Amino acid sequence: MNIKELLNERILIIDGAMGTMIQRYKLSESDYRGERFKDWPSDIKGNNDLLCLTQPHIIKEIHRQYLEAGADIIETNTFNAQRISLADYNMQSLAYEINLEAAKIARTAIKEFSVNGQPSTVNRFVAGAIGPMNKTLSLSPDVNNPGYRALTFDEAVEAYYEQVKGLAEGGVDLLIIETIFDTLNAKAAIFAIKKYFRDVKKESLPIMISGTITDASGRTLSGQTLEAFYNSVVHAKPLSIGLNCALGAKEMRPHIEELSQIATCYVSAYPNAGLPNTMGEYDEQPHETAHFIEDWAKEGFVNIVGGCCGTTPDHIRAIAENVKNINARKLPEVELALN
Repeated sequence: MNIKELLNERILIIDGAMGTMIQRYKLSESDYRGERFKDWPSDIKGNNDLLCLTQPHIIKEIHRQYLEAGADIIETNTFNAQRISLADYNMQSLAYEINLEAAKIARTAIKEFSVNGQPSTVNRFVAGAIGPMNKTLSLSPDVNNPGYRALTFDEAVEAYYEQVKGLAEGGVDLLIIETIFDTLNAKAAIFAIKKYFRDVKKESLPIMISGTITDASGRTLSGQTLEAFYNSVVHAKPLSIGLNCALGAKEMRPHIEELSQIATCYVSAYPNAGLPNTMGEYDEQPHETAHFIEDWAKEGFVNIVGGCCGTTPDHIRAIAENVKNINARKLPEVELALN
């Protein structure tokens, strides 16, 4: 079955946090460097995407744990793997290679995954993760110069294009533009995806789009309401539009309810494990997260669910168990005011 057929049949599960799982390994600077980058002139600890090159067995093991927990979709370890963000480590030249290898690692994890000793590659998908960048196109980083931009649209497109090329050539099934706090950055990613597939003369891979509501105002960081954000990106004809990060499931609920009523595509949601405590850690237990998401499912709000910051395979396992017998959201008939 292709993913659209599955989405019409049941709620699909996307994996949980990659960074949370990497932290469990307590990796040192030398672990990040490996042999290849042992003499790199700057510190590189914290460059999680680089682990696709230096510690690929760890990334594959994390993918395996999420598959065992019930994930239908696993995301590549490429959240910051474009040259704009990699410039923090002077590793811009590695962008294509990291994305290519990340996709291959995830593909291998699915290929090697088995259920009851039997290979189980059917109906499991690799989503190429495309993050928001560490520079924004809509906002100035200089409070004294509101017109200044640290990045141009064309530079963002070029960086995303290279990332998409690596992910596509590595064999991903989907592309997910996620944790969007600036819609203009997301538009650059959408443009890059469309341009890449035009250039290679192939049909575009399905696109998932996931925004981030940053506070109780119900707006993105760049100031858009949820409805405005939806209308700004729906032209891409995405497989799904949803929300992730910033909020726990309890706080995200009203926004997911709103989105479920206006979205003509599938709706995804993968919240954090609650809100961070004073130490920046997440205390919400798997059964608590799963309870909130089960409620969303019963209300018919969602098609794809999973977890973001602070969530683990235990969270994903609990979510998968709680929604497995609940019908997926039906796509609504939305009357368009404008064509």
